[in-house]
Amino acid sequence: MTVFIDADACPVTRIAEHIAHQYGIPCVLLCDTNHVLQSEISLVVTVGAGKDAVDIALINRCNKGDIVITQDYGVAAMALGKGCFCIHQSGMLFTDDNIDRLLFERAAGAKLRRSNTKHHLKGPRKRSKDDDEHFAIAFEKLLKDLTA
Repeated sequence: MTVFIDADACPVTRIAEHIAHQYGIPCVLLCDTNHVLQSEISLVVTVGAGKDAVDIALINRCNKGDIVITQDYGVAAMALGKGCFCIHQSGMLFTDDNIDRLLFERAAGAKLRRSNTKHHLKGPRKRSKDDDEHFAIAFEKLLKDLTA
């Protein structure tokens, strides 16, 4: 089992790699050339910049039973299709039961944004320490369940 992190602008990278390290699970951070990441405990893989370059590299590397940390619903859907476990930076687990709804909501939001009518979609709220704590609890529970 390996933890793969879609690390471009991921606010929980350090939290996740430290928890994974405590469980003896290797961690791979994937980023593009527009981001500079360094880690003493994780493998950092830098891929060329480009639309979806990190996403494609992550999906090509992960295997059944691995854990993927991403905020991208499309990446989560592909990883679930490969038999991976997926968790959002908020601590929400992506599952076969919720991924279709999440993808539908994303598509509906994109369609609304492309329309010529005025829309008032709110962006995400500012991240807090509680969000980090919620992720840490959910991620550690996932690791406990998988290593039990």
